[in-house]
Amino acid sequence: MTGMPSSPAPAPDGAATTGRDGATWIVIPLFNEASVVGGVVGELLTAFEHVVCVDDGSTDGSAEVAEAAGARVIRHPYNLGQGAALQTGISYARAQPGVEFIVTFDADGQHRLVDALAMVALARADDVAIVFGSRFLDDRTKPGLLKKTVLKTAVAVTNLTTGLQLTDAHNGLRVLRIDAAHAVNLKQDRMAHATEIVAQLGRSGLPYREFPVEVLYTDYSKAKGQSLLNSINILVDLVIN
Repeated sequence: MTGMPSSPAPAPDGAATTGRDGATWIVIPLFNEASVVGGVVGELLTAFEHVVCVDDGSTDGSAEVAEAAGARVIRHPYNLGQGAALQTGISYARAQPGVEFIVTFDADGQHRLVDALAMVALARADDVAIVFGSRFLDDRTKPGLLKKTVLKTAVAVTNLTTGLQLTDAHNGLRVLRIDAAHAVNLKQDRMAHATEIVAQLGRSGLPYREFPVEVLYTDYSKAKGQSLLNSINILVDLVIN
């Protein structure tokens, strides 16, 4: 689950170094998101100096698009799964000098920069090691009845098996302080990693919070069908593993 990063491309126009957070690394698992990942990376680089994308065997040029947008890119030679990509990115980021926080962020445009900024600010202000994004702490996110039911079921199982009490255990937007990041050692390559990472963070005993975020179910993500499919895959992997 390791790879070598390519040389980072210059930051996009308008992403001035002054005022950007240089102690936080954004980790993005990436698989076939060429049409959207450039915009995701470009927006993140307006606020954060370091964005690393782990290209998990994409076949659509996603790695090249992310690199052109300014991300550091680590390449898996073939598709290993989202859990593997996440572990590669976290391992790489936590080894960088001066890193204080790692933010896991999706490549498909469903997460918001403003939420990531607010979650890092909360972790710093309140000395919290882990901040989990939750789409269920307010009513801004509209996942649909079926997806909400599947996700709530997955949350109930996760809370039962991990000992944590979360409202949205499978949200890909998370903030990990460096000590929390060192507690993460994912073995589940595919969707079961979403429960595994919660369990590992719970066992760390480090302080955690949830933060209300809005997940954007765009026409793009709906067209791919990934939103509901990922939720069902989480349930299947929970049962199998």
